[in-house]
Amino acid sequence: MKYLHTMIRVSDIDETLAFFDLLGLEEQKRYEVEAGRFTLVFLAAPGDEEAQVELTWNWPPEDGSEPEDYDGGRNFGHLAYAVDDIYETCRRLADGGITINRPPRDGHMAFVRTPDDISIELLQKGKALKPAEPWASMENIGEW
Repeated sequence: MKYLHTMIRVSDIDETLAFFDLLGLEEQKRYEVEAGRFTLVFLAAPGDEEAQVELTWNWPPEDGSEPEDYDGGRNFGHLAYAVDDIYETCRRLADGGITINRPPRDGHMAFVRTPDDISIELLQKGKALKPAEPWASMENIGEW
């Protein structure tokens, strides 16, 4: 297993980037996802590029309404880990009594929560595995 990143939601991408720039973090990569109306920016400290912070900025609604206010911890997204076999990892967690909130239907991504309700993203190392049961037909459970 390898630690990948911590995701936080931000209300003003430029202001947040200026803050992290002052802190000394540098932009590693950026994704503008027009279909989903969000931007992802990955930052890291020089010399420690593998441990990243993912900034997620959800674009303002097209209808002119106010953007979502991230209160009650909604600004903190999740911890992310790459795993060797996402199906085996999810099976081990499920066998241990952990709810798989977002099953790895695609052979690539799953979400679980800690006992304190912190969201953990699991990502398959390398290419996604072929869809397989029981995961392929499982529904989401709760929030992730």
